[in-house]
Amino acid sequence: MTTTIETRLMDLTGRVAFVTGGASGIGRATAHALAAQGARVIVADINETGGWETADAIGTAAGFVHLDVTEETAWCRALDYVISTEGRLDILANVAGIGLGGDFEDLALADWNRLMAVNATGPFLGCKHAIRAMAGSGRPGAIINVGSIAATHAAPDLGGYCASKGALRMLSKSVALYCAHKGYPIRCNAVHPTYVDSEMLDPIAALYGSREAMVQAMARLVPVGRLAKPADVAAAVVYLASDAAGMVTGTELFVDGGQTAGIAPSHFG
Repeated sequence: MTTTIETRLMDLTGRVAFVTGGASGIGRATAHALAAQGARVIVADINETGGWETADAIGTAAGFVHLDVTEETAWCRALDYVISTEGRLDILANVAGIGLGGDFEDLALADWNRLMAVNATGPFLGCKHAIRAMAGSGRPGAIINVGSIAATHAAPDLGGYCASKGALRMLSKSVALYCAHKGYPIRCNAVHPTYVDSEMLDPIAALYGSREAMVQAMARLVPVGRLAKPADVAAAVVYLASDAAGMVTGTELFVDGGQTAGIAPSHFG
């Protein structure tokens, strides 16, 4: 079989990827997608059971490390482990995140701090220490931060979440420019999905009466008429991690079915 240029560009054979939030949802799909392109994948999550399930499902091309993304010492231990066992780090996918909604006046400081810790501080720590691990290798590196359309489009009941994802958006751009300024061969980009049909939506299903009703209501807001799947987002991460995106840094890829482009067809009646 003839190997196409596109296939070669997407090939990640020999590269080592570190994926946070890999125990479920987008993180799990990302780990599988990177491994499918030949990468050695280290799954990281605070959920050991789910993390090991992901790694075991991938097989010998994957491993697992426990990681609380909000703890700097945990990041240092995790990436030191990767370098000591794998000898390199080529790809960081910051996927771990949490969501929380409700009336802004009722948003507790503890919940605000938790949103910021997981959704903004976690990726900051990952970027900081991944750059240190990648910069001295002389090899190209790629950092992909998974954000949300909430980073650019606010919602009245998602004040804390929008703020945390907005911070992640600008972090991604700043890291990209920093690496370019320093002459590091490291690219940094963000992926912003629409609503993703994953476990992350389960806690709010009761607000709609059922999960099915929730999915239908959300799908009406997306021009293509459906929610994103974790695999849709994972495909974008793989692209940005690959040589196909070699000239792409400091930008953002919306995986949103056209939601941020304008008004969904259902809004016209």
